[in-house]
Amino acid sequence: MDRAVIMAPFPSDSLNTGMNLTRDRLEAYFDDLLKPGDFADYGPNGLQIEGAEVVERIAFAVSATAHSVRVAAEGQAQALVVHHGLFWSFHGARTLTGPFARRVMPLVRREINLFAYHLPLDAHPEVGNAACLARQLGLTELRPFGDHQGCPTGVRGQFHQPFTAAALQERLAEVLDHAVLLATPDGRRPVQSVGIITGGANRDWVLAWREGLDAYITGEMSEHDWHESQEAGLHMYAGGHNATEQFGIQALMVRVRERFGVESFFIPSDNPA
Repeated sequence: MDRAVIMAPFPSDSLNTGMNLTRDRLEAYFDDLLKPGDFADYGPNGLQIEGAEVVERIAFAVSATAHSVRVAAEGQAQALVVHHGLFWSFHGARTLTGPFARRVMPLVRREINLFAYHLPLDAHPEVGNAACLARQLGLTELRPFGDHQGCPTGVRGQFHQPFTAAALQERLAEVLDHAVLLATPDGRRPVQSVGIITGGANRDWVLAWREGLDAYITGEMSEHDWHESQEAGLHMYAGGHNATEQFGIQALMVRVRERFGVESFFIPSDNPA
């Protein structure tokens, strides 16, 4: 069953309300805010499919899936903004057939612009996935964390009052509304310093360990991470790829809504992974 579409609030002090928002103007705003040129990513960031020139309604989602594309079209959006786009270097050349066509062709037919920002939306200190999750958890003293070809893709921070490892697992599950895996040397040990890189950054627990942090939060955990992280003395949490990356795109939606006064809505996903 589809989750309900979430509408962004309409702020009374929106800038540029009533003015036409163009595709090019929206792309320029994203480029200025997210700095996609600073990242060596796994695919193109920015405008992936060109649609209508004027944008009056924008849909936001974690991923460009057949579901999010369909809901964006049903919501009469002229743009769909996502964290996970359609084009990845590891896929190589792809034909417009089958499931891939069912994502691409409705966007083209309905002239819906597709914008995608992967690592830039992970790393941003204000609307980034890691920063938003950190603030949801109550972490403070946030600073950049991680290293993807010279660029941080997450944040690290401190709790004023430490949690036990087991209590933090419960808190994280509450914030994410998702089951959380915990690899821990001892669930009773305190956690005060935490590194966060959302999504599929399971191997980067090593960076948290090298920096002497108590814990590491990400979206996924492999079999060997389960053993190796706790054997290293680190508490490692995996809260789901989609679940840990739902907050950044919503924060971006609110930022766009406040800046341009454009109608917008968020499309949740039932993806448990």
